[in-house]
Amino acid sequence: MIKEIVLDDTNVKVNHYESKKVNDLHLISIVFNVTSEDYHDIAVLLYKGTFDVKVPAQDLFFKGSIHQYSTSITNLYEKGQVGEYKLSLLEVPN
Repeated sequence: MIKEIVLDDTNVKVNHYESKKVNDLHLISIVFNVTSEDYHDIAVLLYKGTFDVKVPAQDLFFKGSIHQYSTSITNLYEKGQVGEYKLSLLEVPN
């Protein structure tokens, strides 16, 4: 079971992980929690759109872009809030 991935140099602890191939490209989907304390850093990271994606437990590494993204809460500026993020990353062809 995958518990963590790395986006660029940021470790992301995942609650749910799925992977498959689409036209010979990696597509991973994750669900993870973001606290109000981590919100700013995660938001800045996700705005980049494209990342070095590492899944250490699978020895998987690829350049990926956001394919789908959603969150359960839009206002994580309020202290003590936790949002559930759903993110799918599709490998960028070379």
